[in-house]
Amino acid sequence: MVKQIIPIPFFVSILKWISLILIIAIAAGTLSAVFLTALNLVTNFRDQHTWLLYLLPVAGFAIGFLYHHKGKGVERGNLLVFDTVHNPKDIIPFRMVPLVLLGTIVTHLFGGSAGREGTALQMAGATADQLHTPFKLNAADRSIVLIAGLSAGFASVFGTPWAGIVFGMEVLLLAKIPLKAIIPAAATAFIGAYVTQLWGVGHTHYNISAVLPVSVRSLMYSAMAGVAFGIAAILFVKLTEGFSHLFKKISYAPLRPFAGGVVLVLLFMLPGTYKYSGLGIPAILESFNAAAQTQDFILKILFTAITLGAGFKGGEVTPLFFIGATLGSALSLFLPLPVSLLAGMGFVAVFAGAAKTPLACCIMALELFGLSCGVYVAIACIVSYFISGRHSIYNAPENKTPRHFLFGKIKYSLFSKT
Repeated sequence: MVKQIIPIPFFVSILKWISLILIIAIAAGTLSAVFLTALNLVTNFRDQHTWLLYLLPVAGFAIGFLYHHKGKGVERGNLLVFDTVHNPKDIIPFRMVPLVLLGTIVTHLFGGSAGREGTALQMAGATADQLHTPFKLNAADRSIVLIAGLSAGFASVFGTPWAGIVFGMEVLLLAKIPLKAIIPAAATAFIGAYVTQLWGVGHTHYNISAVLPVSVRSLMYSAMAGVAFGIAAILFVKLTEGFSHLFKKISYAPLRPFAGGVVLVLLFMLPGTYKYSGLGIPAILESFNAAAQTQDFILKILFTAITLGAGFKGGEVTPLFFIGATLGSALSLFLPLPVSLLAGMGFVAVFAGAAKTPLACCIMALELFGLSCGVYVAIACIVSYFISGRHSIYNAPENKTPRHFLFGKIKYSLFSKT
């Protein structure tokens, strides 16, 4: 009698997880490829037809009307996905995918100041959750699948698989993530990013052209910049929450983005404000080459806070890249560090403070800019993280519990009572 070397249930389990990883990664990579391609098309079209900005209120009403009638149960976006990871209940409706994709594309077509990561995370998370029933996943496995989806979505939309691995776990409270989620998250992140590349979709490349030798003085300047980045993160979170609360005073939901669109149109009438529409990639790239105007980061915060607070769709991360890069670039007028280094530090450090993901942001910087900036980026991200305290773009406004994702066991922050 031949002795069974590998138990059949073990083999079946391995096959199941390989299938899950491949499905999630291919789906996330393909969805990101479709999304990024569409985003490039509508951005280029808007650049050639800037009059579309004046239709932003109409676009806002259309998005609000669509979500009001078809988006019940998915309007919470990222927060719905995150909460489902921690406490799996009902399956995330698949309609989140077309709704957030269409809503984000319309937002960018008409010039709303928004990002793209939120859309990628929601599409990947909602798609991954559909596998719950056919694969008969229990609550623990379902959480792992959702984490893998988030990692794949982040990695594929930014082309940073290592950061995607960490982000998918760090943003959900690193201390509470099961260790067995690491392999699926890593596999889906790398495969998802690769699938997006297979579709011929590229990513923007940024370059830090000069890095000073490490010294006590240069590290001190990095910490000073980190303080500024943390304050910018607080301002972004508070202003977005404030506008969200203000627009919610309008009882009929579709009129909220309409009103926000009217405000944005009036702001776009001011000279030189077109750069704050959409993703703002050209302004980000320019900030690495020359000192940005000191008002750039403030105005981008304002435009994005109104856009997202009013109910337009999209993410916060690319606007945070804009805010951080232009703030860092402007700080080169006051701090004796290279403009490209400060822009790169700000690029990730404001995001680290606002999303509470300093580890993922440090890894992202290394993937995007190379190893030479590592010490400077790490200091800026960690200082920004602590300065920003409990304020997070991934906390519901009514949730007063601080999320310290990297230091999950620390129960206090600089801005909360011990």
